[in-house]
Amino acid sequence: MPTSTLSRNTTIEPIGVPVLGLHHSAWRCRDAEETRRFYEDLLEMPLVHIIRADVVPSTGEHCPYVHIFFQMKDGSCIAFFDLGDDEAAEPSPNTPEWVTHLALNVPERADLDRAKARLEAAGVEVLGVTDHHFVESIYFFDPNGIRLELTIQTAGEEYMSEAYSTAREKCDEWTLEKQRRRAAQ
Repeated sequence: MPTSTLSRNTTIEPIGVPVLGLHHSAWRCRDAEETRRFYEDLLEMPLVHIIRADVVPSTGEHCPYVHIFFQMKDGSCIAFFDLGDDEAAEPSPNTPEWVTHLALNVPERADLDRAKARLEAAGVEVLGVTDHHFVESIYFFDPNGIRLELTIQTAGEEYMSEAYSTAREKCDEWTLEKQRRRAAQ
């Protein structure tokens, strides 16, 4: 799988293009209709676009698929590819299932509680409400095994401003801690 790795010693020139927000995040799904029912009927995210093709535009490879897009209130989308083989994406064998997830904002705590009740009534197993000290969240899986989080921010501007001002320093500290642990092994 192709990846980009920037060496710590590489000089980086910023791209000079503002990233305005998320357009969509795409995942593989087992079945387009099963996925539509979950996202459109249960989570109330309308199906706003569908692409049906036999050739992948970016690579030119032959792979019949349907690409479906579900829109959130801010205009961004969650998208899925149904490759027609009734298979969901396999989880990564080196990553715990709680790591890879998609977190979605809801307006208020009452909405979080209402979503939890509705999901459970539909037979979806829900974990939480979990307090993370700056957000509260519930967790559940979609029909494709994708872990979803519905969350509300509970921290105020002062906490978030402090978090922002110290984030780079904390990342640097983590990097040094990892280096020390590796050197001690």
